[in-house]
Amino acid sequence: MSVVQMEGGDDGEFLSLSLAIVTDSCSQKKKHKRKRRESNLVRWDLNGNCEGKIFSLLQMREQMFKNIDKKKNGGVDEDGKGLHLIHSLLISATSVDENDVDSAIDNLSELYQNVSLSGDSLQRVAAYFADGLVARLLTRKSPFYDMIMKTPTPEEEFLAFTEFYKVSPFYQFAHFTANQAIIETFEKEESTNNRSLHVIDFDISYGFQWPSLIQSLSDIATSNNRISLKITGFGRSLDELQETESRLAGFAKGFRSLTFEFQGLLRGSKVGNLRRKNSETVVVNLVFYLNTLNNVSKISETLKCVNLISPSIVVMVEQEGSRSPQNFLSRFMESLHYFAAMFDSLDDCLPVDSAERLNIEKNHLGKEIKCVMNFDKDNLNIISPRYERMETWKGRMENHGFSGTKLSSKSLIQAKLLLKIRSHCSPIQFDGGNGGFRIFENDDGKAISLGWQDRCLITASAWHRVQ
Repeated sequence: MSVVQMEGGDDGEFLSLSLAIVTDSCSQKKKHKRKRRESNLVRWDLNGNCEGKIFSLLQMREQMFKNIDKKKNGGVDEDGKGLHLIHSLLISATSVDENDVDSAIDNLSELYQNVSLSGDSLQRVAAYFADGLVARLLTRKSPFYDMIMKTPTPEEEFLAFTEFYKVSPFYQFAHFTANQAIIETFEKEESTNNRSLHVIDFDISYGFQWPSLIQSLSDIATSNNRISLKITGFGRSLDELQETESRLAGFAKGFRSLTFEFQGLLRGSKVGNLRRKNSETVVVNLVFYLNTLNNVSKISETLKCVNLISPSIVVMVEQEGSRSPQNFLSRFMESLHYFAAMFDSLDDCLPVDSAERLNIEKNHLGKEIKCVMNFDKDNLNIISPRYERMETWKGRMENHGFSGTKLSSKSLIQAKLLLKIRSHCSPIQFDGGNGGFRIFENDDGKAISLGWQDRCLITASAWHRVQ
């Protein structure tokens, strides 16, 4: 399977942008905003008389943003400072969890003095966890809650995702491994599928997974023996679906031996709305989808629907983690370990002072961290990934009538090749070692994982419906 990148005029324009957190031209506006914040704060009461402390805490946070260019290459790892930073995070999280507001404010104030959005990876990830903890202290009515939890614009999210996709093997590993299983399933059924493939993607997102599949299918198609590919994608909005359709259709036009069709449906639409042919190979794509569902019952409903579709194969990729929504501290610890590895892995992808890295951390990973910290607090509309171990997902799939299938040696070779291409600074490790990115097999070859050092990040697997 070929490793390709999507190109387009709009994408290139996005990629030329840089992140500007603080600019001099906004200094006068910020002074007026600060006055308004102070007046709002006087009218706001948190557990009694904490207004002054809260405002001082937020001033330290603002100073941390102003110092973004002054703490580059900070030496957190020197003299045990890294351990001290982790300890401060855990003390702060405990105080927040126990609703000890005075202690939490004091600990977070100290924390903001030692974190930096432009320091080393631990300082950076700690800054976003500190923000998540401050937001957890505040009520939804606080004038500062929305300031801290402010979500990026759709354009900012797209730019951050695109930049992360280009420089890290994280999403590419997921997409190429899933696509390899899809291609192999299609080839096995060529004698009966009339060379028609129908992919049902439960979260089309930006559609970045599918150009490599389109190219791979074109490699085995000929002008006299064309292949028909239909993608049914569920999306969050009509705009997202239209943009994705335009992007994919434009890419597919370059492959004349391929017939391409796209059907977009809003998330939540009934599966019965799917249009399908009797002879086609049908596959279901659950890459990074099940973890976005808010509860176990919705996951169960989805898997029941998937079973009714009777696909030839179901491909699944999920982040590895264990985040109990009933226990904040255990979720905090697990999240801290996971995202510390994610931020650390960016050292292998981008320079510490690059604008692209700041953008990825702020508008992609940082946003996710704050959602994980606050999805169960005063707002049921916040969607936070439900990270769970592969063993948990395996049990769910088997309980809903699916059996894991062994991934091919081609999938493993392709994953290793991807890391060889994408590794910039750290040595590649296979099945052990203490280097950077790692690839290893799980569950007797039925799953392949991407890891960073000793931490598993994501796992890909494929499933057949039990007859």
